[in-house]
Amino acid sequence: MELVTKWQEVINNPLLQNLPFKIELNKFGQILMSPASNWHGMMQSKVGRLIEGDRQSGVIITECSILTSEGVRVADVVWASDEFIAEFGYKTPYPKAPEICVEVKSPANSKGELEEKVRLYLEKGAQEVWIVSEKGKVEFFTHIGQIKSSKLVQGFKL
Repeated sequence: MELVTKWQEVINNPLLQNLPFKIELNKFGQILMSPASNWHGMMQSKVGRLIEGDRQSGVIITECSILTSEGVRVADVVWASDEFIAEFGYKTPYPKAPEICVEVKSPANSKGELEEKVRLYLEKGAQEVWIVSEKGKVEFFTHIGQIKSSKLVQGFKL
C-alpha cells in the first residue's frame, strides 16, 4: 500500500507534470524516468488503434500504471476487457495487469529491463505481453514463453 500512496504523490506533484519522460517507481519507491520520443508516442497510438480495430469491446489505455512486485511499472499500451474495467474501473495504479500489456522499446530500455517487465506483467495477470522493437518488430509472450503471434488479436502486424 505504501507504493500506491507514493504513486498518488508522484502523479499529483505539479513539478512532475508535463515532463517529456515516462515515470515509474521501483520497489523502494524511487522515481525512475526514461525519455520519450515522438516515434515512441506514434507507435503507442498505432498499436492501440490496431488492437482496438480487432477487439469489439474493452478499452485501450496508454501509459497504464500497474502495481507489481518490483514497484509501479507503466505499460506503454494496454487492452483491458470490459470485465477488467467493471472490476477495477480506472483505479491508479491497477493492482492487476490488464489482459494485453505492450512495451514499445526505446533506446533507454535494456534487454534485461524489458524481460523484467514481461515477467512482472505476466505475474500480475496479463494474458499476453508484447514488445515492439525500434524497427517495428513485435514479440509476443504468454505464461508459456514467447509465441509466434497473438492469440488475443488475430493477425496483428505493424
